[in-house]
Amino acid sequence: NVHAVAISPDGKRVVSGSADGQVKIWDVETGAEVSTLRGHAHGVQGACFTPDGTQIVSAAKDGLLKLWDAGSAAEDAEGRAPR
Repeated sequence: NVHAVAISPDGKRVVSGSADGQVKIWDVETGAEVSTLRGHAHGVQGACFTPDGTQIVSAAKDGLLKLWDAGSAAEDAEGRAPR
């Protein structure tokens, strides 16, 4: 189940977050999956590109936030949302 979808600022990519904890990047023109970002142990409730499109922020059900490099799919940072 997909819980979050956002389009990149340039309109060329889409990011999705799902109940299985995966964040995926998709090519808008072809519909092909570009990358799968793994690192969340719980369902992803939110995902978006930064305004410049270079990074992706994802938020999981357990309050864990992750910052990813949108080009390399590498995890840049993580933290907890305040409760």
